[in-house]
Amino acid sequence: MSIRIDGKATAAQIRAEIKEKVDLLKKDGFKTPHLAAVLIGSDGGSQSYVGGKMRACTEVGFESTLIEKDNSITETELLEIVDQLNHNPEIDGYIVQLPLPKHISEQKILEAISPDKDVDGFHPVNMGKMVAGIDCFKPATPFGILELLRRYEIETTGKHCVVIGRSHIVGTPLSIMLSRNSYPGNCTVTLTHSRTKNLETLTKMADILIVALGQPGFVTDDMVKENAVIIDVGTTRVNDDSRERGWRLSGDVDYKNVKNKASYITPVPGGVGPMTIASLMINTLQAAKGKRP
Repeated sequence: MSIRIDGKATAAQIRAEIKEKVDLLKKDGFKTPHLAAVLIGSDGGSQSYVGGKMRACTEVGFESTLIEKDNSITETELLEIVDQLNHNPEIDGYIVQLPLPKHISEQKILEAISPDKDVDGFHPVNMGKMVAGIDCFKPATPFGILELLRRYEIETTGKHCVVIGRSHIVGTPLSIMLSRNSYPGNCTVTLTHSRTKNLETLTKMADILIVALGQPGFVTDDMVKENAVIIDVGTTRVNDDSRERGWRLSGDVDYKNVKNKASYITPVPGGVGPMTIASLMINTLQAAKGKRP
């Protein structure tokens, strides 16, 4: 019988902990932490995700600012917004929600964000510090996954962890963080991707399988071994006429069947997603505290 890793409940616990710390900051006379978000276009997934971040800010006692622009914004105009946020002393941290329109270079925008306000943890400076083991803003989704493993007291030392997906947002940083001499960590990590041969052979060897592909139902029960820990990062909208809204969120794992073999497994929704937002709140609080004398 597998244990369902409840990211929603864990994230709520983290938000409560952050609120206590924010209340103490305010009591001591320090400014309220302030998170800003830049949202370009009208993508439903991005709007929903940013909305969740703004609601989380309210819950933990942060101030928040949402800057919305349509898809016609130029790269130069977006860079001007980034520069304004970099130099606004009231903003402790901010995010530019991805993906961006095709005519805008995501890399150029990410590099323009001040590393001291990069609470998503994507800036090359923060990535470099993460690789070197120096304190920094950790990428929010990998950070959230590690926190789930820690709070559920899942053993990682000496375990074989297979990560499917090598993005700079999840797979690559997570592979580095899990191999660290720390807890959660000390794993032997195999990072796989679209060109990996005999993938199923590797997934069957995994004590911990983390899937971040964006391909609904990609991992089936015959690809995992008994009692493996399954972390599903995928959140893809798929058509579902049985739902009033006409769609549902699907993970990269065939949850219904894989849960019968797993020791622990994250659902979609309600698994990794809420933890990503909780990690963003932790990073924002860290950014605000970093400005204290």
